[in-house]
Amino acid sequence: MEHNDRSSQEVDGDSCGSSTSGSPEMDRNPSPPPEEDETEAGEEADAIGETVYSKHWLFSTLTRLIEMVTDQGNGPSDFSMELMDDLEEDLCKVWDMAMNKDVAVFLQEFKAPDILLGVIAKSRSPRLTEICVGILGNMACFHDTCVSLSQNSDLGAVLLLLLGDNDPPTLLETCRLLLTCMSQPDVAPLWLERVRQQPAVCGSLCFIMSSSTNVDLLVKVGELVDKLFDEDEEIMKSWVSTPPSESDPQQDIASSLLEAATQLRSESPEALEVYLHSLQLLTTVEEGMQALVSDGACGRAVWTFVSKIVCEDFCQADDPPLILQEQKALLAPALALLSALHSSLRMDISAELIGSLIRILQFNAEYCQSRTAGSSESGESQKEEEKQVEDVQLKALVETTAEFLSVIIMELTKDLLSSVVKEGHLTEGSCVSAVGTLVPQHRAAVQHLVGLLSEVEPKLADIIKKDFPISSSVSS
Repeated sequence: MEHNDRSSQEVDGDSCGSSTSGSPEMDRNPSPPPEEDETEAGEEADAIGETVYSKHWLFSTLTRLIEMVTDQGNGPSDFSMELMDDLEEDLCKVWDMAMNKDVAVFLQEFKAPDILLGVIAKSRSPRLTEICVGILGNMACFHDTCVSLSQNSDLGAVLLLLLGDNDPPTLLETCRLLLTCMSQPDVAPLWLERVRQQPAVCGSLCFIMSSSTNVDLLVKVGELVDKLFDEDEEIMKSWVSTPPSESDPQQDIASSLLEAATQLRSESPEALEVYLHSLQLLTTVEEGMQALVSDGACGRAVWTFVSKIVCEDFCQADDPPLILQEQKALLAPALALLSALHSSLRMDISAELIGSLIRILQFNAEYCQSRTAGSSESGESQKEEEKQVEDVQLKALVETTAEFLSVIIMELTKDLLSSVVKEGHLTEGSCVSAVGTLVPQHRAAVQHLVGLLSEVEPKLADIIKKDFPISSSVSS
């Protein structure tokens, strides 16, 4: 949103003093020059902090807001009031201005949060509610104002209730404000405790995820759920242990996460990360696994969905190896989720999924080789520390892939391996790359693979035996 002249006091020095119009003959002393210093001092006193924003203009706008809500309160209870265009425009300027730290602090000192909270409680205009929450969200971007807002228990209660609102823009701003506050370590425990004490939050978020088609809202709700699960395991356990009820049949957190992820697959694939991570977090606790794999649960549907995106959307054969850097944050939770589900559900493994796992290990080997060659040619290790930090996630992806692939290999049949070879998923290059990653930790799996290859594709078996000193071993 842009500012315009009504939200600030421009200093032009045009009408702050006067002088005589001027006959050359004067019968008195000339008038003193305009008192520019006093004028500038007055304008500086009206400015908010170091900005050019006007305190007087802000006071006037908030006063008009209070008057509007008061008038609205005198109408019928079911009457929906629309914002006047000029007031909406000015409130949007305040929303924009609140991104400035001086303005945010001034609004806090002026008790604007209490005013906005009162407006939200009485508002019959969805747009007005959205703007008020948005202003608070911008104020919360600064540590001190965030702490002050978070300590307001009434505001905390109202925001959690707003998650049950039916207006998508209001829901979006509410989730953004909650996420901003929960990102501050000083106050995150306070918000987590409020969520624990408000069971309706789970049902509200499940309803949004299972019914909304608003991409921006689904992304933000996914980030909020992921943050809650990541920060507080007890909240996650509580939510997955709460069965749907007659009054709230959609309160199934696992199914809701899957529904939202399915919606986002075509609309915003990069936003899948938080949903895949949330589902993967469920597999780290017994209650979460039960919510996925018990009779009638959605675990098999989750397996089918995640297998499809791994095989069809990520790390394709015609992609460059560098794609792993772009997709590692998506692939790591996806494969960890599949691995956990496979251990409980014993789902059938497709040749395509095996091919995807092999390709990830091959791309990683090629990427590492190209990076090493580049470093050698340059003769420098520029930003080496940053690279090491960045590659932690890639390392986790490779370890997860190798572990999952080793489990699958131990269950591999000659028929399935034959399909993998015939469909081009296992070539000399990809086989050597995969085995090179597996050998240190998963020797038994490699021995089993060599034994099967000796019957299915002897040339590949000979190549592995030549490059890696491993004997074959096939279970009867």
